[in-house]
Amino acid sequence: MENHYYVYILTNYAKTVLYIGITNSIQRRLYEHKNDVHEGFSKKYQCHFLLYCEECSDVNSAIAREKQLKKWSRAKKESLINQVNPSWEELKIF
Repeated sequence: MENHYYVYILTNYAKTVLYIGITNSIQRRLYEHKNDVHEGFSKKYQCHFLLYCEECSDVNSAIAREKQLKKWSRAKKESLINQVNPSWEELKIF
């Protein structure tokens, strides 16, 4: 059975902050973010809106990608989002 991992970027309603995370279940993790299940940055800043998501086939590449994105400037992160979601509308994951 092949595992899938997701690196994702969330924002708040005002689109003033960006949160980058990793998960093996994007649906579960989005539920947790939207319902403020866990304490931390995303709850404090109400990061409930999915702007960007990419799939990785192994956990090590997903972790490496998450670390890479977290080091990027805000402008570079915005450019990445704009490539796939220029209107910054919430992505729907089914």
